[in-house]
Amino acid sequence: MNKVFFGMLVVTCAVLSAFGVGYIIQSGVFEKYPKPKYLSVSEEELRPAYEQLSKKEKTVYTALYRGICDYEEKIALPYEISGDTYSKIYCLLEKQEGELFYVDSKYYTAKKIRKAKIIYRDENKKIKDMQRELEVAVNGALNDVCLAYDEYSTVMRIHDFIVRNCRYIEENDSGYCSTSYGCLVQGEANCEGYAKAFNVLASKMGLESILVTGTTDEGENHAWNQVKVDGSWYNVDVTWDDTDIEGDIRRVYFLCDDDFFGETHFSDEEYINAYKCGDSGKNYYIKNGLYADSQQAADEILRREISGGKTQAEIRFSDDDLYDWFMDKYIEEQGIFGILYSYSPSAAEYMTVSVQENEKERCITVFWG
Repeated sequence: MNKVFFGMLVVTCAVLSAFGVGYIIQSGVFEKYPKPKYLSVSEEELRPAYEQLSKKEKTVYTALYRGICDYEEKIALPYEISGDTYSKIYCLLEKQEGELFYVDSKYYTAKKIRKAKIIYRDENKKIKDMQRELEVAVNGALNDVCLAYDEYSTVMRIHDFIVRNCRYIEENDSGYCSTSYGCLVQGEANCEGYAKAFNVLASKMGLESILVTGTTDEGENHAWNQVKVDGSWYNVDVTWDDTDIEGDIRRVYFLCDDDFFGETHFSDEEYINAYKCGDSGKNYYIKNGLYADSQQAADEILRREISGGKTQAEIRFSDDDLYDWFMDKYIEEQGIFGILYSYSPSAAEYMTVSVQENEKERCITVFWG
């Protein structure tokens, strides 16, 4: 009886041991961690978001990046990390790596993670075809952008190209509207798609840029960019400069400092620290002499544009009172006709004047002719 019992015990232990070993192997407890690796120096130079990570976080980012580039569904990480750390790194990568449009914003997580399970938006073969489409679209954009002669004009050409070739749609993360593919290939995107497309093109031109997420002054979720131009960081919001009116390109949110931008944009800094943008010298209005901080300055801008043979004048005002003063004097009271007459008496009486107002941003465009 004892022998029979002993035999059953041995068999039971063997079964349990086999089950246990199988479970342990499947769980990966004894699986070797891959060797920690980092992005190359040239790759890191164009990824300021990556530079903000710790050394350990960089190796996890690199493992995810390499694995996603190879369409791996399960990616072994060099370290076991917490679910919170994984969420931070995955979300950072998904937002900043605009060319990885095929990876989903949804992801699996757990209390502890040593092997990442990746969700892709489409099957492998279709993704490869879409990558070729994106490459063609990017090269087409760069044909225009490459004509720029300095970093300022490079950023402007990127900004203007996206405005001209993409239509804003208010959709969530379904489909590809929140990706660079949606913006550059399909020609329609939400704010995140605009910002990812900007990142892709800026990187191709050797510029440092990041995608920033946050909220607007109306409490809505939003995404925009920061870009480094001639050694200084600036804010850019291509989405808000796109009116979806053919031929109309605003540059209200082009290379702005934090003082102006911070009136309407609030970064959440959950996954990335936004850079301080204290320089306003490259702002479109300031650089081009279209910023008025006094009544005299506003008058001089208007006279300069009229005397120079222009048919319009763009002006941004430093405060609401100055904006209201200009509108009252030159538009409501038609003071602009006096200036038009002083420079072209014979033509002034046949001219018409129209105004495109942007009271919230204290910007106006006056047209005459």
